[in-house]
Amino acid sequence: MHLIPGLAIALVAVTLLATPEDAQALQPATGKVILTMTGKVGDANNANAAEFDLAMLEKLPQRSFTTMTPWDKKPIKFTGPLLRDVLAVAKAEGVTIKAMALNDYQTSIPFADTKKFDVVLAHKMNGESIPVKTKGPLFIVYPYDTNKELQSSVYYERSAWQLKSLSIE
Repeated sequence: MHLIPGLAIALVAVTLLATPEDAQALQPATGKVILTMTGKVGDANNANAAEFDLAMLEKLPQRSFTTMTPWDKKPIKFTGPLLRDVLAVAKAEGVTIKAMALNDYQTSIPFADTKKFDVVLAHKMNGESIPVKTKGPLFIVYPYDTNKELQSSVYYERSAWQLKSLSIE
């Protein structure tokens, strides 16, 4: 196979100009969007937002923990990516994360919580996908049983089930 010399040079130039960030760019959601992130997002994939479908969230490293919650009588196993990993994929940086649920519940989460605690953006409870009627499709959950500090209304109120969007401020 012979390459035209000018074409070979052009291919080399394009390869050299590509940066690792280009390869890591947030790809558009191909399935139903279940999370929209706006505000201080460095890598948007739709207008000024980073949108995620379930498959995109499942491709991130998954974390599971079992914890008691004030809303259930038995410990629940939650599984999903760490919230800090989801924020990192969208290159989100800020001071406050405003979470909004499908039922219009809103809560503010200090960005520092995502570094201090292993907060999970759960899409599974006890190994099963979370239906909307049971707090799904996404649920921000702190690992309450790992730290006495987390067993308070401050952190319970920062948890949001039926999560639909995050605004990074």
